[in-house]
Amino acid sequence: MKILKTMQKIPGGVLIVPLILGMLINSFFPGALEIGSFTTALFKKATQPLLALFIFCAGSQIDIHKAGLSLAKGGALTVTKILIGAVVGLLIGRIYGNVGILGLSVLAIVPGMTNSNSSLFAALASQTGDDTDVGAVSVIALNNGPLFTMIILGSAGLANISAVSFVAVLVPILVGFALGNLDPDWREYLKHGKMLIPFLGFSIGASLDIKTIQAAGASGILLGFATLLLTGFGGYFIYGIFKGSRRAVGAAIGTTAGIAAATPAAIAAVDPSMNPFVQTATVQISASIIITALLCPVLVSLLNNLEKKKKSSAKTVDSVPAKGSTP
Repeated sequence: MKILKTMQKIPGGVLIVPLILGMLINSFFPGALEIGSFTTALFKKATQPLLALFIFCAGSQIDIHKAGLSLAKGGALTVTKILIGAVVGLLIGRIYGNVGILGLSVLAIVPGMTNSNSSLFAALASQTGDDTDVGAVSVIALNNGPLFTMIILGSAGLANISAVSFVAVLVPILVGFALGNLDPDWREYLKHGKMLIPFLGFSIGASLDIKTIQAAGASGILLGFATLLLTGFGGYFIYGIFKGSRRAVGAAIGTTAGIAAATPAAIAAVDPSMNPFVQTATVQISASIIITALLCPVLVSLLNNLEKKKKSSAKTVDSVPAKGSTP
């Protein structure tokens, strides 16, 4: 049976499919995962340790020796992605509070818009860009996980997050970063940390109830389109600062990372006042993961074709001799 390959055909499927399975089991057979010992530890209460280990592995993949242009591109896109998500989330938070607007809480908006699917970015960059675009993913991967959401919500006073909590999130990233750069063999070995994702997805789902899907409703779809258009076009326009680059690559940040679905639970673990928003935010972010993964490649392709037409038209105009000139 090709179970894994089938899951991989679904956008974010390696996390989303186990998440849905965990949610169904928790909704209809809530006691099944509460029998204790290793079963409960792995399938019900593993969200935080698995997320911490994933962040550690992700930190190890950041190569300090990457070419400067790749780092510049990745940095520009990462800052753009985070700023757009932060501005939208904080503006709504200041006006409407943590409850948000149109069913979207701040806990859904900020991680949904600031976390980008780095794997999809790398794939799209390889199709429409060059090696420096693909290399930018080493920086873009930094926005995956709860770190920037904690910084944004904590600094704005929308969440009660202490300085120690920030440090506690940074430590696994920094230790992984140091280990991966001291020894490339460790970087290669830890690259397979993606095996944690389906278990993380199931553990997240095991804390959800199917009723939360009703609460998510059209709000999750709205989050997906807002992320795609606002951050996608934001990346497209900021990429114009790199002369000669294909600007369409910049739009490839218009996604929500699969790991973002774990962020609401991670934030609520630090600030329990966020607990009322966790379930709905998780489902809404899951919807955004799927929508952006499906539509972002379409957006990048359309923008890439538009660029090609503009360049083709410019060449045609330059090749037409002016009136009165000798051909």
